Amino acid sequence: MDCVPVLDEPLKKVLGGNTAKVMAEHLGLHTVGDLLHHYPRRYAERGELTRLSDLPLDEHVTVVAQVADARVHKFNSGRGQRLEVTITDGSGRLQLVFFGKGVHKPRAELLPGSRAMFAGKVSVFNHKRQLAHPEFKLLRPDSGSEAVEAFANQLLPLYPACKQMESWQIQQAVDTVLGPAGREDAALAGLIDPLPESLREGRGLATLPEALRSIHRPRTKADIAAARDRLKWDEAFVLQVALARRRQADATAPAAPRRPVEGGLLDAFDARLPFTLTDGQRKVSAEIFADLATDHPMHRLLQGEVGSGKTMVALRAMLGVVDAGGQAAMLAPTEVLAQQHHRSITEMMGELAEGGMLGGAEQGTKVVLLTGSMGAAARRQALLDLVTGEAGIVIGTHALIEDKVQFHDLGLVVVDEQHRFGVEQRDALRSKGKQPPHLLVMTATPIPRTVAMTVFGDLETSVLDQLPSGRSPIASHVVPAKDKPHFLARAWERVREEVAGGHQAYVVCPRIGDEEDEEKATKAAKQKSAEDKEKSAEDEAEKRPPLAVLDVADKLAAGPLSDLRVEVLHGRMAPEAKDEVMRRFAAGGVDVLVATTVIEVGVNVPNATAMVIMDADRFGVSQLHQLRGRVGRGSAPGLCLLVTEMPEASPARVRLGAVAATLDGFELSRIDLEQRREGDVLGQAQSGVRSSLRVLAVIDDEEVIAAAREEATAIVTADPELTGYPELRIALDALLDKEREEFLDKG
Repeated sequence: MDCVPVLDEPLKKVLGGNTAKVMAEHLGLHTVGDLLHHYPRRYAERGELTRLSDLPLDEHVTVVAQVADARVHKFNSGRGQRLEVTITDGSGRLQLVFFGKGVHKPRAELLPGSRAMFAGKVSVFNHKRQLAHPEFKLLRPDSGSEAVEAFANQLLPLYPACKQMESWQIQQAVDTVLGPAGREDAALAGLIDPLPESLREGRGLATLPEALRSIHRPRTKADIAAARDRLKWDEAFVLQVALARRRQADATAPAAPRRPVEGGLLDAFDARLPFTLTDGQRKVSAEIFADLATDHPMHRLLQGEVGSGKTMVALRAMLGVVDAGGQAAMLAPTEVLAQQHHRSITEMMGELAEGGMLGGAEQGTKVVLLTGSMGAAARRQALLDLVTGEAGIVIGTHALIEDKVQFHDLGLVVVDEQHRFGVEQRDALRSKGKQPPHLLVMTATPIPRTVAMTVFGDLETSVLDQLPSGRSPIASHVVPAKDKPHFLARAWERVREEVAGGHQAYVVCPRIGDEEDEEKATKAAKQKSAEDKEKSAEDEAEKRPPLAVLDVADKLAAGPLSDLRVEVLHGRMAPEAKDEVMRRFAAGGVDVLVATTVIEVGVNVPNATAMVIMDADRFGVSQLHQLRGRVGRGSAPGLCLLVTEMPEASPARVRLGAVAATLDGFELSRIDLEQRREGDVLGQAQSGVRSSLRVLAVIDDEEVIAAAREEATAIVTADPELTGYPELRIALDALLDKEREEFLDKG
């Protein structure tokens, strides 16, 4: 235990102020422990010895050669220096180059006449082949072939780096911390091992010092595999213990049971439904009502395909809570979506949504809307209805979170599209209950099981994977606008055909195109062009500013869709203007709606059958799937056209092809995760979790995560305070600091 401060030692003390500052600012590394847990992302193999005359470009090579010449060149008014070393092996000559602080060691050791082994990646500068910052080892006159072979076959760690600090500099820092090869034990002596010994031995895992030594200084590929196996377990296990403790705490927290009453509001609502619920909706509803009936708060994640009927399930849960004398709040990420939910819920409920009003049903309740842009009088009335309990259901945006919003008895919080909200926002709404309200979190972005276990591991999960009857299939096609312009012309013909058949269409663009937007786009395009002078077809398509709603709408209205009613919708329109456009579109008064992704979630217009997504390559896989879900919501088949200028072999086109090939959101979420990796998928709200995952690949390590969850649950069930696991408690505090623990607490 006394050695622990070694790992807490600030890097400034070990590496010097400048290096430590860069590591802290650009890599988030502050202590020796942080650096040791900054693992290599891959390893370069030095490879077999190569003659200088046979060097292959862009490959890692190892050569044995003699130093012919070494010179230091000054630049930047003498503040910078570059060491150029010329080496020869009799078959040819090669230049080595070292910059900045990397000059000192080679300058002292690579003297003319000395022999050494050099390893690095072959590049070209000024038409000459060179090695930049190669690894090297001096050879004594008596060095035999064994020393050369050992050097040549060594695995070189390549670290996640940044412009300000390259991988080789990070390796130097790790070497400074670990000390000489073979004597790492002293540096690693203070490590606290979070894995209980019985678990580690039972699963045949390496000790933590062995794993860290092997991950940074592997002798063989087997060393790397063993180290990764062990370190993945650390990450998965500590996180699952934190989540298991959260679940344990939830299981003992008090909450008011909310059971529907027979013959009440829920029964009246079910009786007026013009359709029957799907088996999936009934099953998930049963899970939710079972949770609501307990005296501990429900924490449930409801994920379902676009159009699977999540809103119906959530509404029935809210009605059940109102039946039991409580209130329910639905938090939506945008005003457009909040207004859409309010409109569709009041329509579905009919007179049941007019409780206390003339013509309202006896069992009815008030359903109110609360958004930031409401007029003062309407807002005052809504707040009054909430505090008196007149309104059983409120649907709103972030405006619900404000301090002045008070409830009579908040019993259920429904969070729609949870990834749009920060943890604090969800928690602020939940804190408005007299005691913890039940929580239902919904997402239409399918989440792979591993991500659900990792990020939402404190929530029980329900999945709706069955579409309601009457939903139509959606045909999706990629439209290569640059390669085949006639395909784009045909796309607009298809839109006209859909409208002629009595239907409507969306056209989605990545950008608005107003003055503020234009400035940003122009600046971004210039910056991209300046950063990369190399031009390819793919680069050219990327450098052009994304297509904009206002431009595209004007061109369509003046060109291929000139005789149709074309209108625009985007986030910077006044709220009342947005609502007016959506109302007219829903009522059939607009043929083609040209919009940004403001229509991505929740917008429900069954008569809209076609969608054209411009610059589709600018959107993520899950986002395209969400957008596509806005069509095919009625009895007529849906059509989604993904327009792109990307060349056929580009990764972007491959991605679009994958979206067009399947309607399975879970399959697409796996593709999305593989392409974007965990960081983007987990998002900013989950940054605490993301930053503790360094070797665990959420997409690939389902078995490890599931096994860690099982082990963690067993340990926490038997010993909730972890009194018998002091090392695990210390690791939990270190890996899940206060901010991350709060993230898990707020769920």
